[in-house]
Amino acid sequence: MGESIQRQLSKPGAAWKHASWVLLTAQYTTFVLLAHYSRMMPPTGGKRYLTSTAVFFSEVVKLAVSLTLALYEVSKSAPPSVPATSLLSSLAATVLSGDSWKLAIPATLHTLSTSLQYIALSNLQPATFQVSYQLKIVVSSIFGLLLLKRSVPLRKWGLLLLLIVGVGLVLLPNSGPEELENAAGHVDFPRSLEEWKSVKVEGRSFHKRSATYEGIEDDLLTATPRMNEAAGVLAALGACAASGLSGVYFEKVLWDSAKATSLWVRNVQLSLYSFFPALFIGVVFLDGEKIANGGIFDGYNWIVVATILVQAFVSLSASFFAGPAHADTRNVASATTVILTCLGSVWLFDFQPTIMFIVGTFAVLVATYLSEDPNSDPKRQSARPPPIRVERYSKESKSDQTSPVSSSPREISIKLPTTPFLSDAGISTSRPTSPGITRANGPRSGNGGGYF
Repeated sequence: MGESIQRQLSKPGAAWKHASWVLLTAQYTTFVLLAHYSRMMPPTGGKRYLTSTAVFFSEVVKLAVSLTLALYEVSKSAPPSVPATSLLSSLAATVLSGDSWKLAIPATLHTLSTSLQYIALSNLQPATFQVSYQLKIVVSSIFGLLLLKRSVPLRKWGLLLLLIVGVGLVLLPNSGPEELENAAGHVDFPRSLEEWKSVKVEGRSFHKRSATYEGIEDDLLTATPRMNEAAGVLAALGACAASGLSGVYFEKVLWDSAKATSLWVRNVQLSLYSFFPALFIGVVFLDGEKIANGGIFDGYNWIVVATILVQAFVSLSASFFAGPAHADTRNVASATTVILTCLGSVWLFDFQPTIMFIVGTFAVLVATYLSEDPNSDPKRQSARPPPIRVERYSKESKSDQTSPVSSSPREISIKLPTTPFLSDAGISTSRPTSPGITRANGPRSGNGGGYF
């Protein structure tokens, strides 16, 4: 186990523990409600923002904040006369050295998870998404068993099964067959000039994109977006898998690291490796044509900007609460977030929970709150065994001298057994004396004997 994991994943104090779960709860709840509202609100300028640009700018904010604070940490240990270029060079060498390349995998998975969260929140109610997103605990437990060799007791397996059952009850369809059939129909877009005028009279604002029915349908979906529950559930499950694997792999990198590295430097590494897939895969490859036609800030307003900032700070906070020492804090924050998100969905988005939803949510809350047993992780129970200190005494030491006290109370001192030939009873030369002959200048000449 590396030195870094002992400092970075140490057990938090009581005061910081209470403040941290409050901070995490506020961030999680705010992001889920803001992200859903930003996807459902009336579009700015008749166009809705692209989620790939939101993910990209979130990584830009993370990189800027992490780089600033990491540079400040480097400057504290440097003399005041050191120029800024030297500080940047030193920070760059720290960021790109060692095992930084290993963080490319969790960084890419985190970018994928964030993109899928936006898709899920575009097609699900915040309460449904937040409850189903707790399946991340199941994913983290399975990958922790496979990658970190972390034991999962029988009690926790039962709670994980309860969590899966609760999410299944929440995701059960609530509509009847006739309602599902009507909801599965396509959007009825205007097919004549009179229908187009009547739609405009209802208060909708459209921007005609083409003379085809597909362009008209895009305008209708932009003005009044419809949620696809199947797509939202699949996106939420994919986000759980990517986020759970990303967190476990990041923890594995910290466990295997032999060098202590600041968490702000780790955040710089994560943001740097997340920057490239967010830019080249999301912005350029997937939405490059739309951005070239409308601009990268198309559809942006202050709600979108607030969502991006909150998402950036949620990602920054996640790295500081990695590891089993903070698992109970994360679980309490997740359970509280589920309750607050459900209340916010009912108040802000007219969400009407059913009996099955309430029962499933209660099962998820119980499983989430109790899923982490602080005594279940063997790495947290047993510390590193104390080093063995072997003491060997030379000929000059006295035979009746006891073993010296160990310098550390945790060190084990072992005294090797000695023989009479290694004690002071022997002569000072390498040639032994005869038993019956007294040596004139020997150390034992006073008593007239040899060894016996």
